[in-house]
Amino acid sequence: MKAVILVGGLGTRLRPLTCNTPKPMIPLVNQPFIESMLLRLRDQGIDEVVLAVQYLAERFVAALGDGSRLGLKLHIIEEPEPRGTAGAVKNVEHLLDDTTFVFNGDVMTDLDLQAMLAYHREKQSKVTISLTPVDDPTQFGLVEMEKDNRVHRFLEKPRAEDITTNLINAGTYIIEPEMLRYVPPNQFYMFERGLFPVVLQTGDSMFGFPSRAYWTDIGKPQTYLDVHHDILIGKVRYSFRGTQIADRIWLEGDADIHPTAQMVGPLVIGHGVTIGRGARVIGPTVIGNGCHIGAEAALEGVVLWDGNQIGEGATLRNCVLGRNNQIGAKTLITDGAIISDGCSLGAENRLERGIRIWPGTSLGEQAISF
Repeated sequence: MKAVILVGGLGTRLRPLTCNTPKPMIPLVNQPFIESMLLRLRDQGIDEVVLAVQYLAERFVAALGDGSRLGLKLHIIEEPEPRGTAGAVKNVEHLLDDTTFVFNGDVMTDLDLQAMLAYHREKQSKVTISLTPVDDPTQFGLVEMEKDNRVHRFLEKPRAEDITTNLINAGTYIIEPEMLRYVPPNQFYMFERGLFPVVLQTGDSMFGFPSRAYWTDIGKPQTYLDVHHDILIGKVRYSFRGTQIADRIWLEGDADIHPTAQMVGPLVIGHGVTIGRGARVIGPTVIGNGCHIGAEAALEGVVLWDGNQIGEGATLRNCVLGRNNQIGAKTLITDGAIISDGCSLGAENRLERGIRIWPGTSLGEQAISF
């Protein structure tokens, strides 16, 4: 079984985390998201995957190669220019010779792919769209269906009085390659506003597959934090690396944890981490490889990528730090703040209210204080 994963986006909503790292390569519980996604597909019977890439394509090649390390066959195809969702699949059409899954590369889900495939075949569908219910349908494109789940029409961000369903397009599709004949070559063309409306007009069979599987878009700062929390509290089925060393505390290698440090799970701690005297680390928290947590520092509900140095007495809550940052003593970082890569923040700064710090930024002592 083959799949195409659309990983051509710029990840602008997650900047500055994506300034140096393509969105699908950002770590999820200390593992590149795209890598964990490929492993999930492999475990559900997909043995050949095409990555439709545009932004920082060389990073995917360097990290994933031909896929053999992960136990599948991988093609990394770079788009000459942005082609849109359907256009990107059209661009790799020569590699598709049978029923094909298509995935958005920024969606985290534990959808049962074999169940969706069986449904697609039972319905003799040409296009099957995974659907998920949401609380506020006005923010999404809705999918109306007939009684047999055949797609009837699409409603893009309807007014409250026009809502007839709470099911939205969840970004996983099954497509018969013959449907790509409706996609113009070498053009920007979308599934949502291009191919799917055309299929409605032609009368080819197109069905919705409703599911209550876990689903979220990792492409926004708060949802990126939320999905870490959901994984660590067990809300979503997800396999992550590490050995459990205490109640809901997993260690991915060797670490130096001071005996006076307070550790409250769920926590994932990377290899080579040091946690100093009297530090408090409270979950759900992920600490990347090679991080140093200073004496009396306090961390709660945070995600640290590799190589961060957290100063003595610093406080971090509900925030994300990229790679290799230096955080000064008694600095406060909270309220969804994002620190990118290679930043140096002096002592006693206060970074709150969703502030974003771009790569390589240097701040002196008390440079930001509200």
